[in-house]
Amino acid sequence: MDIIKGKTWTFGENIDTDVIIPGRYLRTFNPQDLADHVLEGERPDFTKNVKKGDIIVADENFGCGSSREQAPVAIKTAGVDAIVAKSFARIFYRNAINIGLSVIVCDIQAKDGDIINIDLSKGILTNETTGESVTFEPFKEFMLDILEDNGLVNHYLKEKQ
Repeated sequence: MDIIKGKTWTFGENIDTDVIIPGRYLRTFNPQDLADHVLEGERPDFTKNVKKGDIIVADENFGCGSSREQAPVAIKTAGVDAIVAKSFARIFYRNAINIGLSVIVCDIQAKDGDIINIDLSKGILTNETTGESVTFEPFKEFMLDILEDNGLVNHYLKEKQ
């Protein structure tokens, strides 16, 4: 899982967890029920059109607001393989890694539908549509292992074997 490649969905700045998954949907713990409503207030077409392997590209402060873990769970269950943003709310970043969702801090220009290629171990992100490449801090091996194991709990259980 060192390489992620997918179609982009672009978002602005300050996308908070209430926008990612509104509070009225938090009465369920079913990840698919959450995914069915992810980002619907910000982009009504998102839940109907997002595909497995897609990538979110956002501006600053993605995931701000409450510390609800349901926000990254809803995004991941909807099919998104990675989120690229200029910055993340710290608790959102940690929750995303903990559930096995790649979050990359870097600044790349992208439009909806661009194809992005991310090399997590080398720290290189390329917008294949425009040809622009940028670097970011490569993921450390332990983080790659957590992502490969689909989250911290699975990683822990694997390590105990």
